[in-house]
Amino acid sequence: MVCCGKECTLPRPFSIHQVNDDGDIALFFAVWENGKGTKWLSQLKAGDKIDIFGPLGNGYTIHPASHKLLLVAGGMGIAPLYFLAQEALKQRYSVTLLHGASTAANLYPDHLLPAGLEPIPVTEDGTAGKRGMVTDLLPDFTPRADQVFACGPAAMYDEMRKQQSLKSKPVQVSLEVRMGCGLGACYGCSIRTRSGLKQVCKDGPVFALDDLLGDKPDFI
Repeated sequence: MVCCGKECTLPRPFSIHQVNDDGDIALFFAVWENGKGTKWLSQLKAGDKIDIFGPLGNGYTIHPASHKLLLVAGGMGIAPLYFLAQEALKQRYSVTLLHGASTAANLYPDHLLPAGLEPIPVTEDGTAGKRGMVTDLLPDFTPRADQVFACGPAAMYDEMRKQQSLKSKPVQVSLEVRMGCGLGACYGCSIRTRSGLKQVCKDGPVFALDDLLGDKPDFI
């Protein structure tokens, strides 16, 4: 949780994007047109200090028996998946990344991705990689994956839930929701799951896809 200046009463939630050997962390985010928090962050300079607290909640879990991992990123969903790929490659897992974006300019640059990763770009307008939605490619890549990890908008998870190729696969998704406290106290990020009411900040943000209920898993 990142405190974004005096104009933002509540801190903003961000996923850890990278961690270096010294334990320093990097965040990766988009600056929204009306986003006070991200706009404030974008105006900081090297050496400026900010208040943060964390890490909070849970993260992705790689099963010991897995060998081939499929990562599915929708837009800014690449943020936490980079860190997952970074750690998985260190442990010698095979990692494939499906990264979807509206256009080529919104794709994460291949040369900045971790070495050893197999990137598969997908753009809605066809300006880079495959043309279409990132979920269109899932039937082609899911059969060879032991686990699937995803981060993206709720609509992407709605489509993934319909895909027959994912029915027999363990799929973990990270939810993108508004959070108030980050500690599970305010219940502002509550969702319904098959296991009952959960707080995304405390019990998540990572959940099993088949544990989520409703067409919009990021809201009650």
